[in-house]
Amino acid sequence: MATVPDADSNLRAKISPTPEDSDPTRPLTIFNLSFNQDNACFAVGTDFGFRVYACDPFRLSLRRDFTTGGGVGFLRMLGSSQIFAVVGGGPDPILPANKVMIWDDRKSQSVYDMSFRSEVRGLKLRGDRVVVVLNQKIVVHAFFDKKPLHEILTTENPKGLCEVSQSPGPMVLACPGLHKGEIRIQNYALNRTKFIMAHESSLACFGLTHDGRYFATASSKGTLVRIYSTLNGTLLQEVRRGAERAEIYSLAFSFTGQWLAVSSDKGTVHVFGVKVDSGSVESDRSRGMSEGGVTNPSGISSLIKGVLPKYFSSEWSVAKFHLPEGLQHIVAFGKQKNTIMIVGMDGSFYRCQFDPVNGGEMTQLEYHNFVKPDTTF
Repeated sequence: MATVPDADSNLRAKISPTPEDSDPTRPLTIFNLSFNQDNACFAVGTDFGFRVYACDPFRLSLRRDFTTGGGVGFLRMLGSSQIFAVVGGGPDPILPANKVMIWDDRKSQSVYDMSFRSEVRGLKLRGDRVVVVLNQKIVVHAFFDKKPLHEILTTENPKGLCEVSQSPGPMVLACPGLHKGEIRIQNYALNRTKFIMAHESSLACFGLTHDGRYFATASSKGTLVRIYSTLNGTLLQEVRRGAERAEIYSLAFSFTGQWLAVSSDKGTVHVFGVKVDSGSVESDRSRGMSEGGVTNPSGISSLIKGVLPKYFSSEWSVAKFHLPEGLQHIVAFGKQKNTIMIVGMDGSFYRCQFDPVNGGEMTQLEYHNFVKPDTTF
């Protein structure tokens, strides 16, 4: 393995090549994909640098290729700015796997970095916070401050599961609890911690609304997705992805919280209608049936639910889109009405539209492959 650089001067030399320094024909391996906070663009961590693509219209907006030691395992953007959180990855990383660097690309320099005793499993950013996910700990920092504000112990978290709200004001954070299948909701406005026993199996994927009011979770079984209120832990809705086990890759709410998109290794992206609103929490609490210590409204009477298997009582998707099976994709809702964006580890970008009334198969509006040789910068 190549020596991992620590000095900012070395990083500056490697992280700021001119476009002419980049080889457009060099094969590209993708390590990580992530949308920014408003889904206007997405970041790609590769084996020799990183790229940022604008979503609408689709275009390459930033490209940084390194000559050596440039593997980027995690890359997170702060909005549409050129402030990034970077973690090394792959066989030839730009940084150690236990180090997070805050990089200002406008100045071509590191603002500061943070080192941890174990490997970084995930990262989340919002305007006032940097959230670092370790295997059994979440560390919350104020932006531009290396001193931790809060540390949260979790069960083993190899997937780096954690979500944070993005609306202005105090943060809502969702992460694994201390037991298998348990979720911890940290509400910083109320200074309140809520634990939810969401699944019997291990947690596999999280999703959180922009305002932090509702939370979606899937287990390692991958058949059901459950939607909860973060305020009181009420189970608001249960939707079914399918009957067979699957690995859930991505859960994403629309900005209004009206829709939920789900991607899996089965080669499908599903869109579900979310049946919650500002007054739903208390009304659902009063009319729902208790299940495992939480409320479970579904629109089906308690009598029917007691007779029919759970397979029939959970709700199915409104619309779906088919992809190559086995490939990892992440999803996000677009700014155009009833559209979603799908980005794959194979370099694929899809924009699709779904019919909220008639449902069915989504319409593909756009497709690009961003790992093909491209000399455009």
